[in-house]
Amino acid sequence: MRQIFLDTETTGLEHKLGHRIIEIAGVEMRNRRLTSRHFHSYLNPEREIDTGALSVHGISREFLLDKPRFADIAAEFLDFVRGAELVIHNAAFDVGFLNAELALLDMAPVDTVCHAICDTLRMAKELYPGKKNNLNALCERYGVDNSQRTLHGALLDAEILAEVYLAMTRGQESLIIDLGDDHSGGIEAARRTSCSSQARTQIVRRASPDELVEHEQVLAAVEQASKGQCLWLHTGTGR
Repeated sequence: MRQIFLDTETTGLEHKLGHRIIEIAGVEMRNRRLTSRHFHSYLNPEREIDTGALSVHGISREFLLDKPRFADIAAEFLDFVRGAELVIHNAAFDVGFLNAELALLDMAPVDTVCHAICDTLRMAKELYPGKKNNLNALCERYGVDNSQRTLHGALLDAEILAEVYLAMTRGQESLIIDLGDDHSGGIEAARRTSCSSQARTQIVRRASPDELVEHEQVLAAVEQASKGQCLWLHTGTGR
């Protein structure tokens, strides 16, 4: 499973008003492990940056004057995300800007190139309704270090989002059910409704010989404690 954790910074909040992307970044993850591959570029938007946006990311118009335009990096970016699942916090915002940039170049929307798009903001809202679910709040909730995030930056935010996503979806990998956590059972359901993806290959991990011995010992203890009523032994489902 190949995933790209994506983030953008922009000149303002509305691409419909002509605002543009000024920074774009994606970090690659394969089978829940970050690789060394990433895409990152600052972009010349050929327009001014709103004061409110500047206060968020601190990227000035002067800094961007000698940077490439989106048209210069579009093909490389699309090659990087091609066939992957995009994981984005508030996907509607970033995808809207990406598609607006692609439309200016008469290119197809990004979702026609990637495998699927997963919105972690939507996932978080389904897991924690009524609570703050921005990236900083999720970092605090899951114990992810965001101390370097004094300003928004696409590459740093993409890296942080990858860590948050692993923490949010860790319950899918665990066989231990924490009865005190009423959110663990909803993680997979939240992911299904927040990510449009095709069926993936299931990885089956076989028990080691030592684990099988321990398993038999546990069943024997259950059999003794229940006075011969261990269903796993008598139905054959325990082995």
